[in-house]
Amino acid sequence: MRKGKLLVISGPSGVGKGTLISKVLPRLEKTCLARSATTRPRRQHEKDGREYFFLSREEFEERVRRGDFIEHVRYGSNLYGTLRSEVERNLESGRNVILEIEVEGAMAVRRQMPEAVLFFIAPPSFDELRKRLIGRDTEISAEIETRLARAGEELALQEKFDYIVINDDIDRAADELEQKIRACLEGGKT
Repeated sequence: MRKGKLLVISGPSGVGKGTLISKVLPRLEKTCLARSATTRPRRQHEKDGREYFFLSREEFEERVRRGDFIEHVRYGSNLYGTLRSEVERNLESGRNVILEIEVEGAMAVRRQMPEAVLFFIAPPSFDELRKRLIGRDTEISAEIETRLARAGEELALQEKFDYIVINDDIDRAADELEQKIRACLEGGKT
């Protein structure tokens, strides 16, 4: 059985990674989304094990000590990480695995698993990213400013990724992301 490929979808907070993945994932055969673990509070519509594995800070830190994560980062006041077992189980079964993670985490995956293919989702402009973060109404203004400051640093790293997709129009960007993922899975590069 062919081992699956690890596909990392990253970019600044608020750029639309999750929305693009939700459009593209149903179009891809034998491909699944690995859930990240986080210490952040669960939002009203979220369910443990569906959007994230919600862990206490103590449990998260213990799992870091045990080496259970491929990558883990602090983002704002919360911790996020990708469980090694979640990824390896799917890859070994022949499934391609998509990770939706922040840029620092993507760089850590690149170091641990150099065969991973990294996709950077970029906003059409920094001002548009600010509007999206404010419009999603999930963070307080101080948290938005922290995320925007970090976004500037993350945008500077996009050239370290294998592919860049500008999310200026959700349908167009989803089609482009799908095309690039398919090319990657078939062994080519566009």
